Amino acid sequence: MEDLKTQLAQVIRAYHQKGWSPATSTNYSFRLPENPEVIFVSKSGIDKSVFSPDDFMEVTMQGLALPAFEGVRPSAETLIHCKLYALFPETMCIVHSHSVYSVLQSMKNQTSVELSGYEVLKGFEGIKTHETSVQVPIFDNTQDMPAFSAVLDEEKNRLTVPAFIMRQHGTYAWGRNLSEAKRHLETAEYLFEVDWKFSK
Repeated sequence: MEDLKTQLAQVIRAYHQKGWSPATSTNYSFRLPENPEVIFVSKSGIDKSVFSPDDFMEVTMQGLALPAFEGVRPSAETLIHCKLYALFPETMCIVHSHSVYSVLQSMKNQTSVELSGYEVLKGFEGIKTHETSVQVPIFDNTQDMPAFSAVLDEEKNRLTVPAFIMRQHGTYAWGRNLSEAKRHLETAEYLFEVDWKFSK
């Protein structure tokens, strides 16, 4: 647990340096296979340039703080994490970005970003060849997290790759461990940037 906190905190600071997690934005979480009902999620309002292993808190699968963390505020988007863990039980880590290119893509495209023919598509789990096309869904942004969680429930069939964009907000990606979640987010962000620049 402590190793994972340290590793994910390092990733968060690195994403800040890349411009993907400006100021106190974005949120991150992980679970442990031996106790998957507990989610370790980033606390609200933490500057991501100085995010530390102590900046995680523990919540239930319903997003409620465990007794040791009562009075501490989790990320406002904790329910998104809860819903993704429920929809994809093999998921053990979720990462998030507020990158420029995911926001731009969501302003240009209505329902999804189509990505075809790129070698880096193989960074998504299950894709073995660049000779394919994927649709990364775009969902409208909202401050109503229960409503957004319901949308994810209803639109699960559109989540054919482990990533989606919240419009004018950023990207969520997930995986069976930190390494896989990180790979999925970085794959998505690279492709969003290449595709945007090519289309220009």
